[in-house]
Amino acid sequence: MTLNRRKMLALGTGATALAVTGSPAAAHPGPHPGPVPSDRELARSLPGGFRSRHARVGGVRLHYVSGGHGEPLLLVPGWPQTWWAYRKVMPQLARRYHVIAVDLRGMGGSDKPAGGYDKKTMAADLHALVRGLGHRQVNVAGHDIGSMVAFAFAANHPEATRKVALLDTPHPDQSEYEMRILCRPGTGTTLWWWAFNQLQALPEQLMHGRMRHVIDWLYANSLADQSLVGDLDRDIYANAYNSPQAVRAGTRWYQACHQDITDQAGYGKLTMPVLGIGGNFTFEDLRNKLTAQATDVHMVRASKSVHYLPEEEPDVVAGALLDFFG
Repeated sequence: MTLNRRKMLALGTGATALAVTGSPAAAHPGPHPGPVPSDRELARSLPGGFRSRHARVGGVRLHYVSGGHGEPLLLVPGWPQTWWAYRKVMPQLARRYHVIAVDLRGMGGSDKPAGGYDKKTMAADLHALVRGLGHRQVNVAGHDIGSMVAFAFAANHPEATRKVALLDTPHPDQSEYEMRILCRPGTGTTLWWWAFNQLQALPEQLMHGRMRHVIDWLYANSLADQSLVGDLDRDIYANAYNSPQAVRAGTRWYQACHQDITDQAGYGKLTMPVLGIGGNFTFEDLRNKLTAQATDVHMVRASKSVHYLPEEEPDVVAGALLDFFG
């Protein structure tokens, strides 16, 4: 999860939830996730003929859910979520596109190797996946960590990228080193997970089997309306991240940010059309970053969203993607 950049570094996610709701949001009770349907069952529950599948690319087995017909559209989620984060927009998008919602390496039903969590390498995974599926060029949309990977996909594989949409989160750059470790009283909380996930071994010890606590806290502080993400959804995410291997993989996405920042410095401006969809508290920063990183930028504001845009305002997100990708 990333709630960036400069304004968010000062405000923190707790402040954004307070600003939207007028009072601190309350988390759902229940730290221990219950049994959840399989990815196969979840995929089949969505309109659009979706199916759960796997593909081996470069020694890594990736899980993805696909459905619909038309030009390929790759959907890339973030931390601590899975492909299920797009469940509310996938049926609408499948009416026009062949939707491919993928679990990144380390996520959900995909392999969780020891390394390869820099965004450039994960983008190479996705490029190999779409080529293996027979697609020469795709539309790409990513949220949170997935937005970073979507940017890296476009930067490293421009010939394979028709258009790219980035939801709420730009690619890491030097500004990450300006994050505040301590906020003034009353201004919210720090983005503690960026620092916490830099640690070795301790996150696995503390979060193994306890990810429902983490997920509830993140939603309580980053979701204006708690009813938009139910207990089953939270249990699905918690089950996906509860193992030591999954916790470790999540930390590696953040630990790789130093390499991501180095890679970003070597990227030129994106020349394909770029859509930025920003929540009410990140819109201006996202626009400023993208206009410096791309030549053809379009922006949409999800004014009722804090961070989890596809779950908070699915109609806005789906409509923006349909209009942009054409």
